[in-house]
Order: sequence, then structure tokens, then C-alpha cells
Amino acid sequence: MDLFFVVGIALVLAVIVGIYLWSTYNSLVTLNVRVDEAWSDITVQLKRRADLIPNLIEAVKGYAAHERQVFEEVTKARAATLSAGDPNAAAEAENMMQAALKSIFAVAEAYPQLQASQNFLQLQGELVDTEDKIQASRRFYNGGVRELNTKVLLFPNTLFAKNLGFDQREFFEVADAAAIAEAPRVQF
Repeated sequence: MDLFFVVGIALVLAVIVGIYLWSTYNSLVTLNVRVDEAWSDITVQLKRRADLIPNLIEAVKGYAAHERQVFEEVTKARAATLSAGDPNAAAEAENMMQAALKSIFAVAEAYPQLQASQNFLQLQGELVDTEDKIQASRRFYNGGVRELNTKVLLFPNTLFAKNLGFDQREFFEVADAAAIAEAPRVQF
């Protein structure tokens, strides 16, 4: 009778541990997929913004042909945004893009005819909307990373999470947070 009792307890413990591992693994997979989805959302919004930039440049170019350096900086920032493959690269590209957008809007302020252009105003509105969506996507991504990292680091998950292929993920942080705290402001 004692042997059956010990075997029964061992089986119950094995089942409990198995259920725990199964549920923990599934929740880690879910969080990992959520973080990947959130990163995809960020890249979609960054791509949308990058697609708006050439139209914005063309709208401004007609009025400010001599501002070549500004257009080159915006083009470089756009290329960096499109090639960013991880949060660190995206953060660097974000800094470049914010500086470039400030420059192009500063140029636009010098041309009253441009400020009245419906095309420019529409592009400006779309860009502000996209900046808002980028901010929301970043918050969603960082929230998912926080949940995943917490789950990976909690004991006893930390004992086996790395062996199952789950590592901590990087937050999407920008070096100059004040520069991107708000969408670019354009006052005409």
C-alpha cells in the first residue's frame, strides 16, 4: 500500500509539473508572437511614414529648390528607417528622421505659398497621423516586451525559458526621448 501511495504522489507531482511546463511554454509562445506582431506594426507605420516622405519632399522642392542639404538628410533618414531591422537600429533611424522632419518643416515655414498648398497640408496631416500611430505601436510593442521579459525572468521560468528558445527582447527606446515625445509640430 505504501508503494502505491508513493507512486501515486509521484504521478500527481509529474502531472502538475507537466501541466505547469505546458502552460508556461504556451504563454511564452503567445507573448513571443505578440511581440513579433507589435514589431511588425511598428515597421508598417515606419514604412508608411517613409512612403509619405518622398511626396512631402516633392511638395516642398518646388518652392525651395536651393535647400538641397535638407532633402538629402531626409532621404538618408528615410533609407535608415526602411533598413532598420531591430529596435536599436530603429531608434537610431527614428532620431535621424525626427531631425530631418524638423528641417523640412523649417524650410516649409519660409514659403507662404507652400503653407497654403492643399497637397502639402494633406501630407502634413497624414504625417502627423502616422506619427501618432508610430507612438501607439511603440507603446504596444514595449508593453509586449515587458510582459515577455517578465515571464522569462520569473522563477522558476528562468531555469528553462532560455533552453526552450525564449530570450529577453529589447525595448524600442530612443536615445533622445524628448525629440519624439510628440509628433512634429508645424505651425503656420
